[in-house]
Amino acid sequence: MDSLSTKSIADLLALHAAIMEELRARDVLRSANNPTGDLAEYVFCVAFGWAQENNSAKAFDATGDDGTRYQIKGRRIHRRNRSRQLSAIRDLDGFDILAAVLFDDDYCIMRAALISAAVVREHSTYIEHTNSHKFLLRDAIWDAPGVIDVTDRLREVECA
Repeated sequence: MDSLSTKSIADLLALHAAIMEELRARDVLRSANNPTGDLAEYVFCVAFGWAQENNSAKAFDATGDDGTRYQIKGRRIHRRNRSRQLSAIRDLDGFDILAAVLFDDDYCIMRAALISAAVVREHSTYIEHTNSHKFLLRDAIWDAPGVIDVTDRLREVECA
């Protein structure tokens, strides 16, 4: 493969666009946004056999066979941004379980967990100006009651 450093900016952007389209064709991505959220939904739904909701569904992203509603969030830990803050949670009562995954710089799974809504409520901060809740996926969350580490399960389907 050619070194990326020899490619023009236009070539790099075209390659990025082509990769995003191919990932959509493979049903990994569902939108044209940053792929982190779509990738998180994909790996959780494949790993657990959950049914993905429509993109417009409010408060949850997937449903299990037993009717459990899952809000799915992902965060890419980048070498330039180590934050573990997940995207805004608008409705703390609209889901039963938060399925959350941390990806590394290359989108490989670092850690993943199923977190009860009660734990999310306990560890979230309300942000008035966005009318949402902020939740940081710190390592200590894995030690909280109601949290199940599913890192290995997600790694089984990662990048298949």
